[in-house]
Amino acid sequence: MRSLADRIRHALSFEIIGLLLVVPLGALVFGMPMEDIGIVGVVSATLATTWNYLYNLIFDHAMQRLKGTTLKTPAIRVAHAVLFEIGLLIALMPFIAWYLGISLMHALVMDISFALFYVVYAFIFNLAYDKLFPLPEWQTEAAAE
Repeated sequence: MRSLADRIRHALSFEIIGLLLVVPLGALVFGMPMEDIGIVGVVSATLATTWNYLYNLIFDHAMQRLKGTTLKTPAIRVAHAVLFEIGLLIALMPFIAWYLGISLMHALVMDISFALFYVVYAFIFNLAYDKLFPLPEWQTEAAAE
C-alpha cells in the first residue's frame, strides 16, 4: 500500500498538472473567459483532490481484500478511472451550472467533456506515476507471474 505522504504527492501532482492542462483548453473549447474556467477548475480540483484521496484509499483497500494486491491490470485501471470520474461528475455538475449561470444540460455537457479529458489523463498520469514511484512489492509480484 502507498503511504500517506505518497498519496498526498499523487493527489496534488495529479490536480496541479491537470489544471495546467484543462483551464486553457476549457476556455478555448467552450469560449468562456479563462478566469471563469479557472475558478471552476480550482473548485473542481479542490473537490477532486479530496475525492481522489478517499477514492484511491477505498479502491486500494478493496483490491487488497479481493485480490490480495494493489497491482492494477490495464482493465482495472480503466474501471478505476471511469468510476472515479462518474463520482466526480455527480458532485460537480450542479456547481458548474450555478457558477457559470448555465443550464444543467449545458453543465452536463461541459462536465462530461472535462470527465472524458480526465479519464484519459488519469489513465496516463497513473500509469506514469506507478512507473516513476513503483511499490517494492510489485517487483516481487511481477517476477512471480
